[in-house]
Amino acid sequence: MTDLTELGVAAIRDGVAKGDFTAVEVAEAFNANVAAAQEALNAFIVATPEKALEAARATDAKRAKGEPLGKMGGVPIGMKDLFATKGVQTTAASHILEGFTPEYESTVSQKLWDAGAGMLGKLNLDQFAMGSSNETSYFGNVISPWRRKDGGNAALAPGGSSGGSSAAVSARLAPAATGTDTGGSIRQPAAFTGISGIKPTYGRCSRWGIVAFASSLDQAGPMARDVRDCAIMLEAMAGFDPKDSTSLDMPVPAWEAGLSGDLTGKKVGIPREYRMDGMDADVAASWDAGIAWLKDAGAEIVDVSLPHTKYALPAYYIIAPAEASSNLARYDGVRYGLRDLPDGAGLQDMYAATRAAGFGAEVKRRILIGTYVLSAGFYDAYYTQAQKVRTLIAQDFKNAFTLCDVILAPTAPTAAFGLGEKSDDPLSMYLNDVFAVPASLAGLPAMSVPAGLNREGLPLGLQIVGKPFDEQGVLNAGLAIEQRAAFSAKPEKWW
Repeated sequence: MTDLTELGVAAIRDGVAKGDFTAVEVAEAFNANVAAAQEALNAFIVATPEKALEAARATDAKRAKGEPLGKMGGVPIGMKDLFATKGVQTTAASHILEGFTPEYESTVSQKLWDAGAGMLGKLNLDQFAMGSSNETSYFGNVISPWRRKDGGNAALAPGGSSGGSSAAVSARLAPAATGTDTGGSIRQPAAFTGISGIKPTYGRCSRWGIVAFASSLDQAGPMARDVRDCAIMLEAMAGFDPKDSTSLDMPVPAWEAGLSGDLTGKKVGIPREYRMDGMDADVAASWDAGIAWLKDAGAEIVDVSLPHTKYALPAYYIIAPAEASSNLARYDGVRYGLRDLPDGAGLQDMYAATRAAGFGAEVKRRILIGTYVLSAGFYDAYYTQAQKVRTLIAQDFKNAFTLCDVILAPTAPTAAFGLGEKSDDPLSMYLNDVFAVPASLAGLPAMSVPAGLNREGLPLGLQIVGKPFDEQGVLNAGLAIEQRAAFSAKPEKWW
């Protein structure tokens, strides 16, 4: 039998439906990979092999009765530990939530279980989704399964914040995983590990039951081996949710059925502002290759301008921390999670002690930034100005889309970097999101697909940004790149 862990979502779903193998066999194979890699990669905070097997048995029973199996029937997945899962610890990779077991299920995870998926476990991430390297987790760094071809053995970042998700999919611990994207946290880790990932239009996937970072930016999405698998999983995840006031009340398109790599009649915009001084030569070469591939797919290449791009990162790192400082105020040691109550302490002392012990350094940094920019005397100078810049960035995209259907750019300015290389320099770390943040501020659908390897043998990703609600256009452009890049590389197993 084919190694089941080499199969993606579509192949597993179709194979189970046809009876080529059982869902239980698939779950057992992935459970074994999760257990074997845990010590080396630290991708999972909690493994739930019994949950994967429970769902698999239900799928096999449905097939035996001739009942429909669902869009994700028989597919075990990893769940980023930002999604509330009933009866399973949900921590956001923070000490302050260690031991918290929800009595409810997030809307996105419930949709996936209803579609026939099973849960392999809760995936590690940057604490409260704050980070670009998965080095801020209370439960330790996630290690990328990739290594440089330099003869060394340096541990590399899997990207962040969805680093556990990207590492698990790339290392064949799961055929797919959920991610969340606030400023690139699906796309950048996907690029670092040679997989695909899409952030849909803001509001496509419900935020209910997802631990909040920045509410006007957070959006769930799938991370998987290829574009088709992302389309299948996104169909299962998306949909209107009355429990989320920002949820889009729109039907979910049949994205998988609509996939086509033929871009005849489409126009692809190349933003001139993204050609930055000192751009990594391998990244620039992969971008040029992507342009040629999309032209070969029938698209017309046009030059576009996004003039406020240079202000995107500063605006993001005002808006996101501001929203985080508000969202994280709920962690006070009173209702749930960690409580640090020194002898003789009053309420304010308990708040301070709990947050000091429970939050990591990066979370504290962003709370302090956010509290500062929202304080009296600085609100208008910082937060209000950043929101005005956000409006200008959204208008830039709107203007560009009068000239093109999608925009092509690199996903990240470099390939994966070594763990520890940027952790002492927050500004250098924040610059990793330079190409991803603008689409997040504008709430647009954006996807990363693997484009090849750099000279060190590490994956590089290309990013497609689309018009609001046009996930199909983004997926189709991604498919066109995927078909021509013919990316088949995977990490050499060392764990």
